[in-house]
Amino acid sequence: MKVSVSPHVKTPRTTRHIMLDVLIALFPATVTGIVYFGWEAAVICILGVASAVLTEFIWFILAKKIWKNGKEVLRDFAAQFDFTSCITGLLLALTLPSSVSGWYMPVLGSVFAVGVVKMLFGGTGKNIVNPAIAGRVFLFISFSAMTLYPAAHFGPIASDLSPVTGPTQLGQLMQGAETLSPVDLFLGTGVAGCIGETCKLALLVGYLYLVFRGVIKWYLPLLYIATEGLFAVALEGFDFAVFLPSILSGGLILGAVFMATDYVTTPKSRLGNIIYFIALGLLTAGLRKALSFEIVSFVILLMNFTVFLLDMLIKVRPFGYRRKKKEATK
Repeated sequence: MKVSVSPHVKTPRTTRHIMLDVLIALFPATVTGIVYFGWEAAVICILGVASAVLTEFIWFILAKKIWKNGKEVLRDFAAQFDFTSCITGLLLALTLPSSVSGWYMPVLGSVFAVGVVKMLFGGTGKNIVNPAIAGRVFLFISFSAMTLYPAAHFGPIASDLSPVTGPTQLGQLMQGAETLSPVDLFLGTGVAGCIGETCKLALLVGYLYLVFRGVIKWYLPLLYIATEGLFAVALEGFDFAVFLPSILSGGLILGAVFMATDYVTTPKSRLGNIIYFIALGLLTAGLRKALSFEIVSFVILLMNFTVFLLDMLIKVRPFGYRRKKKEATK
């Protein structure tokens, strides 16, 4: 009898195929961010992706000692490259302000995300937390430039407010100031924020693509978003007027669709995922109210550390397991 290690059930879809789907899903938000914020946004995205891929390449050649057999190692790198570093660099870039004066931020953030958070722990599938999230948090606590965001070049279409460089619309909402209309927040017109979080329509297109391709479960991002919105309503004395501004402001939708759904840093069981995403929504709304600034990245990073506990408490039913039927009573 021959015994082999898992996985025992195989599919034509590989990690590379799935990551390519994620890149395609990020394409609308990336293009919209570049259109809204100009060439500066394109520079930030290019630097983020290039730095992430280069970091993985340097780590690989050092580990494989390229100076001993360069051609073979280069072929090995191309064969094992699964585009996860591209996604890490692009996601990180999309969570940054578009000011090109901070060109060093996507570089440092990508090096930290890929080199420290991903490769140091063994590479793809072995990281404890989401690398892009960890990179953004690293930059947030390191540079004051992460607290000021240029507004989209397109002015508001449904409001008399003028777009300015400063806190995001979420910060204005938490401080009780006037915010843009839900239409502007949804389309991203006049929104001061990160490159990829402004146009919710573009993020929705990416979400639908991932659901259609079977990359993510359709209900998990919605569970996070709905829980955050409803709890925000409850915290404001059940004022439902804050529901749409709460879910359309900040990086909630970007985080819910593309970061919180990361395979490696989410629970293995369905019940564990439901608890995980509800907890994300509750913590996001609660900490937004308490701290008055965007907290999505910190909440996802915090919940990443609880995944192993959920997996310990909620066991996954083994593949092929069938519950024994109770014998009929005589």
